[in-house]
Amino acid sequence: MAAASSLAQRRRSTELTLVVMAGLITASAYTLASLGTNAEIPARIGPLLGLLLGLLAIAHLAVRLLARGADPTLLPLTFFLHGLGYVMIARLTERLAALQATWSVLAIAAFIATLILVPRVTDLARYKWTLFVIGLVLLMLPLVPGLGRSVGGAQIWVRIGPVNFQPAEFAKLALVIFFAGYLAERRELIRSGSRRLGPLQIPEFRHIAPILVAWAFAVVVMVGQQDLGSSLIFFTLFVVMLWVATERAVVLAIGVVLFGSAAWVAAQLFTHVQTRVDIWLDPWSRPLGSGYQIVQALYGFADGGLTGAGLGRGSPRRVPAAHTDFILAAIGEEMGLFGATAVLIAYLLLIGAGLRIALGTENAFEKLLAVGLTTIVGIQGFIIMAGVVKLLPLTGVTLPLMSYGGSSLLSTYMLIALLIRLSDAGARRRGEVPDTPSAQERWRAWRLRRRGARGETVLDADAPARAMARAAARPADPGEVLVDADRTRYDTRHDDGGRR
Repeated sequence: MAAASSLAQRRRSTELTLVVMAGLITASAYTLASLGTNAEIPARIGPLLGLLLGLLAIAHLAVRLLARGADPTLLPLTFFLHGLGYVMIARLTERLAALQATWSVLAIAAFIATLILVPRVTDLARYKWTLFVIGLVLLMLPLVPGLGRSVGGAQIWVRIGPVNFQPAEFAKLALVIFFAGYLAERRELIRSGSRRLGPLQIPEFRHIAPILVAWAFAVVVMVGQQDLGSSLIFFTLFVVMLWVATERAVVLAIGVVLFGSAAWVAAQLFTHVQTRVDIWLDPWSRPLGSGYQIVQALYGFADGGLTGAGLGRGSPRRVPAAHTDFILAAIGEEMGLFGATAVLIAYLLLIGAGLRIALGTENAFEKLLAVGLTTIVGIQGFIIMAGVVKLLPLTGVTLPLMSYGGSSLLSTYMLIALLIRLSDAGARRRGEVPDTPSAQERWRAWRLRRRGARGETVLDADAPARAMARAAARPADPGEVLVDADRTRYDTRHDDGGRR
């Protein structure tokens, strides 16, 4: 127990050191950007540093109290990317920087709320069908008359009063939990396959129908909203999670074929898709028209060279939407190849941490959920960075944690909180930190003690909490864990204290 507590303390100390470093990098970059732009230290540097350090401290304390065994690199990497993105947004537009600061506070609040409301990640598998419905409803919201708004040709926004948000950002979280829960429950049936299609064994349709419906619905709706970037993310998420669940490489091969066919069809049906393919192949044919954005981004990368023009010394405003889709171009111009590479390495480390969490658990639901959450960050970051450097056609998605946008920032911080909770669960299961009961389990035990104080017979008021902890720590399927945990009920009307 002492060794486990010492390990948890070392992890949190490492996290604190890295978080402080991320805060110093952000503050230094903000100061340098202000000096480069106005040749003076900004007067609001004090309040900014106070807000920054306050948010960092609150988030770190939340992890220290609620997830002591979590990976110590997730939170610092998140803060590094978020902080550097905020600096570039502030460099580009002060008005949006003020709004992004507000969204940052709300994102930290959502991060902490997720840690509090999800003490045991396996509990989420119990609500997979509820989350399935929620995800589909969120995808449909932009198509509702009076709520949906079209921006840039894509019908992906919803406006409720003064608040605008993208429901698809939160639908991704709901559907990845559904995919993980359903695949963990049916993976053996899907993997075994009872029918043959040529050389392939395929499962019965009824075993894969719900997940196919969810995937097809998501893709069709996204195509109908002309948000092909999100469609690509959903498609990749589905293929990767099905591949991990079945452990069959043929799933990836079929996925590549289906994606290539869908991309060709989309290019034939949608004019804006064909336009993006054309400017990807040759943006110089229309440098002042549809190819202007990518041409200016490439000029910015060239001007930045290895070390960059310097924070506040470049001209990133020449690139349209530099604060959202093309924020990497702004970083490349003012921080050079070295700065852009640092961002890429940070994302790779974040993805590596997520996959390490997946490898560290034997629970099927947790493994699939960790893979799915990591895939969302990885594929979204890859397709927008590849689009900016002209490796792939542009898709119009945001760069997670760095681009301006409240919906993306909130959902990404909730995603990071789930990864931290998964990492902590794995550490508790391996005995690296003490597996103490959660607040909900303590609440149940307290209620039983109160019933005992009123004269009812309760043999062991702490037994439900210990049973819940043992059930959650056992490396079994989520369905089995949840059934065992949920059926832990003590009949206080009898002296034998038997379970029902």
